[in-house]
Amino acid sequence: MKAIRIHEDGGPEVLRYEDVPDPVAREGEVLVELRAASLNHLDVWIRKGLPSVPKPRILGADGAGVISGTDERVVINPGILRDGKVHIVGETMDGTHAELIALPRDCVHPIPNGLSFEEAAAFPLVFLTAYRMLSTRAQLQKGEWVLIWGIGGGVATAALVIAKALGAQVVVTSSSDEKLSRARELGADVAVNHETDDVVAAAKEATGGGAHVIVDDVGEATWKRTLEAARAEARIVVCGATTGPNPPAGLHRLWWKQLSVLGSSMGTPDDFQGVYDLVAAGKARPVVDRVFPLADARAAHERLEAGEQFGKIVLSIPA
Repeated sequence: MKAIRIHEDGGPEVLRYEDVPDPVAREGEVLVELRAASLNHLDVWIRKGLPSVPKPRILGADGAGVISGTDERVVINPGILRDGKVHIVGETMDGTHAELIALPRDCVHPIPNGLSFEEAAAFPLVFLTAYRMLSTRAQLQKGEWVLIWGIGGGVATAALVIAKALGAQVVVTSSSDEKLSRARELGADVAVNHETDDVVAAAKEATGGGAHVIVDDVGEATWKRTLEAARAEARIVVCGATTGPNPPAGLHRLWWKQLSVLGSSMGTPDDFQGVYDLVAAGKARPVVDRVFPLADARAAHERLEAGEQFGKIVLSIPA
């Protein structure tokens, strides 16, 4: 089969489109003929060696296709539960940027009606992450206000879609007016340019005193404003720190406002079922940015690293 593999850590130039042996399904597994797979920042980190994984390695957590030998259209849950721990497809095992993948049968699910292969491949990892952050960890309630930094990225865009599906009101930020406009089309109630406008003032005015829940996967560049934009007893949910993991703590804000800071990562099978049900019911629709052929994975990585996307970058995989 054809696949995208890395043989060393580095930039997009280390991606190789090459022939590799077909995987073989073991007992309890199925072989999936992939038709589409999406990119996540996880693929960039692994490609760079953060963490460095055994090589050669096929990247990719998300994918959709058909079970080999059938016409059953399926989407992959990229979180495999083993020994009480969640293992991510493409991180601790070969991934979805290939024509075939063998996975446990309980990790594949029917593609919800109305979704293309590309749309199906676009939702699992980021929707699962956003759902766990908002529903499971922050216990988001209908009518509450959510502040989401950096709309356009996969997790941020998923958080907007999921928050609206759960009945929340949402403030989003970006340095791109075009992305802010697209966020409004997806249901954002307030959109603020975080380079030219005062996010804290805008958020407090819109929400009547501050956000109930804040999604911050940016870190050092936003943390001070996150604490300031939170209302008393708000919940701040963190799943990453793209600009650095060690901002000044601002501990006084935590005790004065009695804030809760919640770490979140991936999700459990129950989380996947929760977000899958939202997608299947038509309440949360995946957002596809651009589709590249599998062979053009390098260009797809370059677009992701440049931060040009709005939603998910997808790789199409020919039958």
